[in-house]
Parts: sequence; C-alpha cells; structure tokens
Amino acid sequence: MSVRRLLSFSDALVLLGGDPPAVAALDRALGGALNVATGGAGDGLLRIADARGRVVGLGHDAVQSLGRRLGRAGGRAERTELLHAAHTVIVVVAWFRALEKADLPFGVDELELTRGEQLALAGSPDPTGHGTAFARSLAAVDAPQPAPHRPFEDVTAELRRWYGELSERFLGFVGGLRVWSDLAESDRSAARRVLSTALPRGAVRQYESLYAQLAQQAPEFGFWVAQVEHQATRNQVRLALAGVEELLSGMARTLRPPTDVAAALARSHAAAITRPVLDALAAPDGIRVPTLREMYLDPDYRVRAVAGTGNPASESWWEEVPVRRDLTSYLAGALTSPGAAGSPLLVLGQPGAGKSTLTRVLAARLPSAGFLPVRVPLRDVRAEDDLQEQLEQAVRTATGERVSWPELVRSAGGSVPVLLLDGFDELLQTTGVHHSDFLVRVARFQQREAEQGRPVGAVVTSRTAVADRTRYPEGLVALRLEPFRPAQIRRWLALWNNAGRSTFAAQELQPLTWEVVARHESLAAQPLLLTMLALYDATGNGLRRDGDAELEEAELYEELLTSFARREVDKTTPGALPGTGLAERAEQELQRLSLVAFALLNRRRQWVSAGELDEDLTALLGRRSADTSGFRAPLGAAEAALGRFFFVQRAQSVRDGRMLSTYEFLHATFGEYLVARLALHVLTSLLTDRPALSLGARGVDDDLAYALLSYAPLSSRQILRFGASMVRRIPDGERDRLARLLVRVLDQHATRTDDPHPAYRPARIRTSSRHGIYGANLVLFVLLLTESISAEGLFPGSSDPVSAWHRHVLLWRSSFGEEQWTDFALSVSVHRRWAERGRSLEIRLRSGELSPPDPLDMYWLYRHPQRDIPHWSRTYWAEMWHKVDVSGGTNDSVVRHVMDPVMEWLGPTVTTFASFEQGQPATSLAHDLLRLLIGGSVGLTGDELNELYRRVYQALALLPDGYPVQERVTRLLTDTLVRDSSVLPRETVRALARHLLDLPGPHERLRRALLADHPDLPPGTVL
Repeated sequence: MSVRRLLSFSDALVLLGGDPPAVAALDRALGGALNVATGGAGDGLLRIADARGRVVGLGHDAVQSLGRRLGRAGGRAERTELLHAAHTVIVVVAWFRALEKADLPFGVDELELTRGEQLALAGSPDPTGHGTAFARSLAAVDAPQPAPHRPFEDVTAELRRWYGELSERFLGFVGGLRVWSDLAESDRSAARRVLSTALPRGAVRQYESLYAQLAQQAPEFGFWVAQVEHQATRNQVRLALAGVEELLSGMARTLRPPTDVAAALARSHAAAITRPVLDALAAPDGIRVPTLREMYLDPDYRVRAVAGTGNPASESWWEEVPVRRDLTSYLAGALTSPGAAGSPLLVLGQPGAGKSTLTRVLAARLPSAGFLPVRVPLRDVRAEDDLQEQLEQAVRTATGERVSWPELVRSAGGSVPVLLLDGFDELLQTTGVHHSDFLVRVARFQQREAEQGRPVGAVVTSRTAVADRTRYPEGLVALRLEPFRPAQIRRWLALWNNAGRSTFAAQELQPLTWEVVARHESLAAQPLLLTMLALYDATGNGLRRDGDAELEEAELYEELLTSFARREVDKTTPGALPGTGLAERAEQELQRLSLVAFALLNRRRQWVSAGELDEDLTALLGRRSADTSGFRAPLGAAEAALGRFFFVQRAQSVRDGRMLSTYEFLHATFGEYLVARLALHVLTSLLTDRPALSLGARGVDDDLAYALLSYAPLSSRQILRFGASMVRRIPDGERDRLARLLVRVLDQHATRTDDPHPAYRPARIRTSSRHGIYGANLVLFVLLLTESISAEGLFPGSSDPVSAWHRHVLLWRSSFGEEQWTDFALSVSVHRRWAERGRSLEIRLRSGELSPPDPLDMYWLYRHPQRDIPHWSRTYWAEMWHKVDVSGGTNDSVVRHVMDPVMEWLGPTVTTFASFEQGQPATSLAHDLLRLLIGGSVGLTGDELNELYRRVYQALALLPDGYPVQERVTRLLTDTLVRDSSVLPRETVRALARHLLDLPGPHERLRRALLADHPDLPPGTVL
C-alpha cells in the first residue's frame, strides 16, 4: 500500500475498521461532504448535533481498536498508513470534543442547516459556501502532521492555527442559522470570542490527550515528536545505533522475516559492523583495531526542513537550530513517519565526520523484519545509470546475486525498503553539474514506488560544503552531523583503550587519555581524525613527550604525517630500504601530498580532480616512465599513494566505464600545514643555489617558487601560524641569510618577464596578478623570518621606500579577491616613524586582537621632518574626493559615503593642517572638528582638550575670508565652545571668542555662554 499525503476522514475510519453503515450515517450528517470529497454527492443538509456524536463515537472506537488493527498489519507500510489514519481521526475528534465543552450561548443540538437556510446565507459567493467549506475541511483533513525534526510545540502551535481556521468556517456556518439571528449582540460577541480563541485552544488540549493515548498503543507516535530530552538522557553517549534496533524490533514481531536475496542482503549488512573500523594494515604492528560494533558512537546532530531559499551548506543557516543527542529516536521516527516515502533525508557532515559509517551501521541495525536497507556507495556504481540500475548493482556487489528491483522488494515480504545512498558529494565533485538534480530524482523514484504500492524511504549522504550545488525536492529534511563533544571523546578513548588493553600491555604502551588528547581537541572532534591520533599514539605513545611537555601544533602535524608516510612506504617495500632510504622515500611521499595541497590552494577550493593533479605534476615535474618511484612518480602511482593515506579523502564515481576521482584532505589544516611546509622547503633551497664563479651578478633561480606561490596568497592565519612555528626551528644565522635572499628575490622579481613552467595553470589569472601574489607571499615569509622589517630593509634600492611600499600594496590589492585582501591586510600591521634619513615605515606580522591603527601625523605624511611649519593647507581636497570615487572599491566607497557630508560642507578643512606647538604632530581641521563634535571632552584630559581647540584656532586663520565653509565652521565651533567653555582655560576661550565674534554666525548665544562660564572676561572680548 502506498502512503498518501492527504487522507480523507472517511478513508481513515474505514482503514481503522470503522463500521461502513456508521460511516455512511456520519456522511449523511455532514450533508454528504465525505462522499463529495471523494467524488460523490449528498443532500447538502448539515446536522451538527448528529455529526458530533457520530464523529466522537467512531473516533473513540478507532483509537481503542488501533492496537488490534496494528497486530493484523501485513507489513511496515500498512502499519505506517494505519498510524497516519489514526492521527487523521484524532485531529477531527479533538475539535468536536472541544466543541462539546465550549461555553457557547446556544446548544449544539440547535445547529442544523436546512436547504432553505443554505440559500439564504448572506454574503456567501457560494449558496452553500460556509457550511460546505466547514464540512469539507472535516472530510479532507489537511491538518499539520507531527514530524521527528519538528518540536511538538511547533506542531501544536500550527495545529492551533488550523483549528482557528476551522472554527472560523464553523462560525460562518453558524452565522447563517436562525439561532444566530435570535442572539443578542452581547451573546454574539461572546460566541465569537469562544469560537476564535477558546475552542482552538481546547481542541489542541484534546488533541494532546488523544495523541498520548495513541503513543501508548504505537511507540511510533513517540518517535514522531521532537521533545526536549531529560538532562540525564542528554548526557548519555549511545553506542552503534543500538537504540534503533531496540526501538523498531518490537514493532516487527508480527512480520515475516525476509527470504532469498533480501535475506542475503541483511546478512551482508550485519557482517559489516563486525569488521574493524579501519583496515588492519593501517594500524601499527601488533595493535588490534576494534570493530564498528565496538567503537561507533552515535553522533550529535542538528536537523531542519529545507524550504524556500534555505542553504544547508551555509553555517548561518544552522546557527539557530539546536544540537540534539537523540539520533536513534530521531531515525526511528524519520523512517516510520508517513513523510519518509515522499522525499529523502539528506545527511550532511564534514570529511571524516562519519557519514559513510553511519549508513553502514544503520543498514546493520534496521530490523530485517520490517525494513529492507539497501546501501549504495555511489562511488562504486555507474554514474550514468538510473537509480534502479544502481540499486541492482549494489545488491549484486553485496550478495553476488542478480535480482531485479521489484523481485527484491517482493522477497522482503512486508518490509519497507530504505535506500542508503552514500556519497552524493562524490558525484557532484567528479561529474560537475550532471547530477545536481540527484535528490529530485530520488524523490521521483520514491513517488513512483509509492504509486506502485512499494513505498520507499531514502537517506542520502553528502559533504556539507557542496550541499548548495543541488536542487532540493519539496519536503526534504537536512540533518547535519556535529563534531564530538568532550564526553564523546572520553567515551571513545575508553572503548579504544579497553579493546587494545592486552596489546598495549604487551608493548608497554600507556592508555591514551583525555588529558593527552584534549591538547588537540579540534582534531579529536572528528571521529576519523581521532582514530588517526590514536593510531599515531599506538606507536611508542607518540602524543606524549618526556616530562609531559606538549607538542606544538606544527610538531604534531609533522610527526603525524611523517610517521604515516614512513609506515606506508615500509608496507610497499618491507625491510628493503635502509633507514636513510626509508626517510627519503617518506619525504617524497610528503612532497607529493604537498603538491596536492598546492593544487587545492591555487584553485581556491577544497578538492582537486585526478586529471587536474595529473596536469600539475606533469607541468612541474615532467612525465616519466611508469616504473619510476618516488617524488617524480607518474599519477597512477600517485593515486595509489594518495589512496593509502586515510586522512586524504578520495571521492570517485564511475561514468561511461571510466573511474573519475577527486582528492581532498579530511581536515583543511592538513593541507595548510603541507603548503607551509613545502613553501618553506622550496624557499630555503634557494640558499644552496650558488654559482660556480663569484664574479659578476647572477639572479636567483626561483622558478619553482614563482610557479607555486603566484596563484594564491598564504595569508590565512593557520598557514602563517604553521610557518611561524617552522621558522623558529631554523638557526638564527640561516634565518637572517634567507630573509636577505628573499628581499633580493623580491627586487629581482620586479622585472621578471619569463614563465618557467608555462604548462602549470591551476587557475586562469592575469600575469600582473601572479606578480602581485608572488611578491606578497615573499613579503609574508620575510616577516615570518624577521618578525618585522622596515620599508628601507624591504626595498633597499628605492629612493622613497615608503612610497614603494604603497605602490606594492596597490599591486597586491588589485591581485587579490576581496576575501584574500582582507586576510592579507589583517595579517600585517604598519607603524610610521621618523628616522635619521626621514620617514620610516615598520611592517610587522599582526598578532592578537585587532586594534585601531596608530594616529596619523600629517607632518609625516607630507614629509616635514623638522615639524617647523605650524600650519599649512592644500587646495586639492576636491580631487581627493573624486579619486576615492573613481577607485570604486567597496571599502573605499563606504568610507566615501561616510565622509560625503564632510567633503560637501567642509571640504577645505580636509586639507587644512595645524600643530599645537613645534615638535608636536599635525592634524587636519576636519579631523579636529569631527573629534570635537563626536567625542567632545570624552576621553581627553583638560590639556588635550585645550590643545585640540588651539589647533583648531590656528587652522581657522588659513580659511579664505568670505568662503562659505568659514561660516559653517564657525557654527560648528560655536556649538562645541558653548558646551566646553566651562572646562577650557581662560586664554583659549578669549582667543577663540575674539576670532569667532569677528566672523558671521550666531554671536548672541556664544556671548551668553561665555559670560556665564567666564564672567571675568574683559567686556571687549564678548561685546
């Protein structure tokens, strides 16, 4: 039987065993509305009193007999439809029960609509409009449904609105009856209040009571509501989805177990969780890897329906969704709800979050009497095939038997198929837009199967980052797996230590404790990376140091990656390489991984296809014969090597008989570390590039550095943090030599015209942008090596190093995207100083919280080192305004927008400058006026406020007489002086007063204020 989204009330009663004559009598009481809803006809006479009694009676019988009816259900699908019917019944019954208890000024027995009254309804576009609308709302119950992703409070709130609409239709019906016209106006008002407010609330209370009764007979009703868990329950860490099996097995006792291929498929799923969580070859020698059944912990999650423009790939879309810890209950509800057969459940997570493992465990835990899980690793089936063919391929792979889809479903008896489609993101990454409608096609398949009487549930997994590259079918719900919290990590460690207790003792290893792992919690929060940490520690307790000294983050990554590289090399050639040879091959493996990291970085995305990686390696290293090993191995060997590292995620799909693959790191920090590592290695190798003769000038051969470092800036905080840790391990002398060499390379690069690796094109960007990006990266590494450097040190050949810095920054900014420019700008800070030769600019790597920049000294900006000019002005303020507008950048335009009123009304003050006294910094008149207007005396001492007013006084003298801006400044300054005159020295007030009173402006208000604050001022000052 298929599950229909909208179930008529009469169908629901019949499904639940309602007596047909009794249902027919109810139909007559509702004026034939039940038959009309299904295409029949009635006499149109609505008898509310008769209908009320019959609805409540039939509904009571249906609820009481639900348990017996479920016991006779022939399969999971029929059980779900019976539960849907029971819910439809209680929605209607609840309203009639509330109507019985409603405090109305008339009796329900008085409500009967004759045909004559129907025709006399005033204002109805349909002669039978109000009565028919009310009756049909009961006949075809389109009420809100509970769903496991929705809090029950949301369902009841929506149901209250639905009951309100139903009551409004009922009020329209009652308003056409004689009993209403006989009521006094006060009674009508009271009836309106009851029907619009009290009746919907009472109906919800009745619904909640009836729902609780259903939940006692059918546990699914408990699964279908998302309720706040008890604190003790929330703190539990559940294991291997055991709760799903426990919750669903009890409902399947009356169902026959599967046979033939369906039974073989169930055995295959059950065997999957008895296997180790990782290939035993991934573990150090002698270490037992636990099974999925032993180690899989139920993850926390968030869940939300996708509607409208919702974007599950966006972090902000999930921010308001609470984290839940009841995954077993949720899955039990999701797979038994009526909506399960309408659209798939989309499971999202980061790489290594456990999406694929979840599908394997769920397939094993679903009881075979009731469910037919079919797990389809989408990477292993032909991408061009339709979904039914992919299902049949997966069944053959799991069981070795060929079977058509309909035959498989029939062999499952009454069990409902549950499709577990794992790795949708791999289809998107490897085939592009070809499968952006995959979720829609899954929903269409479900619709077809429901129409054929074979309702199907579906779960699709995908990486969160690509979830915005697909179309969503109506009704889709997204579930995002959350990282492990500390309690889950502790439980995982306890299971790991217990499983390996004997082998740890035999090898004299200490158990891995939370105190050790907590230092690396960001990694440990992802299940697969936690496994990686545990495997690393299983070799000599590698996460510990003598004296419990903590590993630096970069040290941890180096030792993790190196140890795994050594292990993989040793497995391919066991015992064949001496210690130095093993180290060299391991280094080659890490360099290969580093080129993968650069392939991602330079394409500005988190994955790279095998074809793109092949092109990169060929362009940088050249193509060599297939039997060559090491760093220069062809891609075929590279694919094998990359696949061995389980912290490298390989996505794949099969299309037209070809295997399409992409690569990404399970955690972005692996790629960031490898980028910093290879970049520093390539730059450091420049120190060994020495000419045979020391005569004459010779350029530095930085071809490989330019190729790798000219496509994307290395200004992410994590890359710089790794880089800073690495350079600390370089001896001081070598660090200084390398910094000087990179400054030389920066100067040499200014006239570069060649492209030594023309085939290396990870992205299509302008040559000028590549020059800018490379220069910016060289400067970042100089700063990592020196911590700070002056503009003179960075551009030693420039006659004006400060201007050279400015020109380079403009080039860098034009080379970056907005986000890249932001990252770069936030990674450095500049500090303006005076030096013996004049202006100096110090550049540093920024650390800590972002703070306001140092105040600007106009003497520094306009190259007046002696500070011997007390005040000066320039006339090109309008040109400055125009140039900011022409540049057109978002940041510049925002600042222009803020400054537009200043430029329009006070333009000349922007380029009018003054200093309080010789040797002090100079500021613009506009700057000082804004400081007075906005801040006033807040944050200033009395002396500082006095200096501010004196600078303004000196600058006023530079404004041209009769210029409109002069009057505007006078008005502004009058306002601030009236406010501040009481705290200013008498001499400052006198000087400003004389000047202001000689200019046009509001003199009288200023005179009164000055005399109030300084009554001893000479009369000539203020008169």
